[in-house]
Amino acid sequence: MHTRRIWPWMIVLVGVAIMGVAPAWAAGGDLHHAAEEIGKELGALWVIPFACMLLSIAIMPLAVPHFWHHHYGKVAAFWGLAFLVPFALTHGVDLALYEVLHTALLEYIPFIILLFSLFTIAGGVCLTGSLVGTPKVNTGLLLLGTLLASWMGTTGAAMLLIRPLLRAIAHRKYKVHTVVFFIFLVANIGGSLTPLGDPPLFLGFLKGVSFFWTTVHMFIPMALIATILLLGYFALDTMLFTKEGRPSPPEAQGKLGLEGAHNLLLLGGVVGGVLMSGMWNPGVGFDIYHVHVELQNVVRDIILLILAGISLKTTSFDTRRKNEFDWEPIREVAKLFAGIFLSMIPAIAILRAGEEGALRSIIALVSDNGQPNHAMYFWLTGALSSFLDNAPTYLVFFNTAGGDAHVLMQEVTTLLAISAGAVFMGANTYIGNAPNFMVRSIAESTGIKMPSFFGYMAWSVGILIPCFILTTVIFFM
Repeated sequence: MHTRRIWPWMIVLVGVAIMGVAPAWAAGGDLHHAAEEIGKELGALWVIPFACMLLSIAIMPLAVPHFWHHHYGKVAAFWGLAFLVPFALTHGVDLALYEVLHTALLEYIPFIILLFSLFTIAGGVCLTGSLVGTPKVNTGLLLLGTLLASWMGTTGAAMLLIRPLLRAIAHRKYKVHTVVFFIFLVANIGGSLTPLGDPPLFLGFLKGVSFFWTTVHMFIPMALIATILLLGYFALDTMLFTKEGRPSPPEAQGKLGLEGAHNLLLLGGVVGGVLMSGMWNPGVGFDIYHVHVELQNVVRDIILLILAGISLKTTSFDTRRKNEFDWEPIREVAKLFAGIFLSMIPAIAILRAGEEGALRSIIALVSDNGQPNHAMYFWLTGALSSFLDNAPTYLVFFNTAGGDAHVLMQEVTTLLAISAGAVFMGANTYIGNAPNFMVRSIAESTGIKMPSFFGYMAWSVGILIPCFILTTVIFFM
């Protein structure tokens, strides 16, 4: 990323930090408690900026592509401010500043640092040689990514394998279906088996769910859906491969090789850093304008940035050039998700208010005469995870179910429904899980014309929803 693009953001962050550690001039009251209670006061109209943010992502790339390409960051900022300015005027600057800092320090900045480190490090691993995108090879890569996703995270596995897959299919006419199934499997469903796989499962781990609970209980549902999707992909790709005339690449590219292999060790370091932040709790932290930041999370983020720096320093420019490495995908994700995280604040606050919030009718659906409705837990967690951040959505329904990890692990089905909904249905939209958007951006940077927001949903509704209906009938009815 060019230095001239970094400095404005660095100045903003430094300014926020200085303002945050300064004495709280508005001392009046517990901002944390006020933030916890605000969801009870907010009406559904506060969700409009977030809905408009999603509609902008869905419609503007098609309706005004030139404007969107050059100004998507400004659009994201506009909808973020469309929430923030009225909120500050209505509920006070102090609470607005607290909400922004809480979201930035505890959610957005760690989120972007993790994506940046995985994007940078995985972009330094280049698989060279004659990997030819036949149906068998493509299906094998999807299977490998699905297996890796639970152990190095969906983002790590996606960033590691998307470029080799795109090079393998570069000579193919039909490519979109391969990227779509890659998002389904590698960027989402493959991350079902450990807390390392997907952020909501990691939050469950922090709340007391044992590390291998998901491995044991999510394995069969994940294996069922993954098998259906892999077989379906192989059949579709075989049909299209035959329709293309079974093309071969223009020229042989030599034996398979791996450049930048040391980056695999750095990816292991990223996994270790994330795991450390969940297992090491020194009980040390500091407050930035009433927002408590824990030491282990700061250490994790510093480790990830150091590892990304090592990758940049030690990986040759030629290796990244072969990977067609470009900063635009991470830049796009950083800007758009800044708008998403900011405009999403009232939606998450209302959901956290539960039966006392404006969306109480939705929360009430998961209970059937005092007994948990497992099918509704699965579908509501999944539907909201498709459009909201799946990590806080997981927590909302985890707490709605009682919030006691020991009890939920014993009861099994309710926690399984919440976990499966949050992880599986992140594949329903481009914004359902962080790597979805990155994979799309990387594919488009190589010249593949990916479906629009709603075009992608046509794929997910047509292919994934029948799988989820089958999952409901077998596991949650």
